[in-house]
Amino acid sequence: MNIEARKIEFVQEFLKLESEDAISKLEKILRNEKNNSDERIVETMTKEELNNRIDQSESDFQNNRYKSSTELLAKYE
Repeated sequence: MNIEARKIEFVQEFLKLESEDAISKLEKILRNEKNNSDERIVETMTKEELNNRIDQSESDFQNNRYKSSTELLAKYE
């Protein structure tokens, strides 16, 4: 059975559920899986990419192209 067929079968079984507890448990599993998959999407930088980013950050700081933490916090208050 391929993944699409499995998803359809799962949804059909899910729609038959009457237990709020079972639905809550499945929702929690789904949230955890989504969070875990989002974390796995983050790509690792190469050493060269990291060094380039550091160089750019240092240049930005020296040329006053930055915001202080106070400015950032004020934006979201």
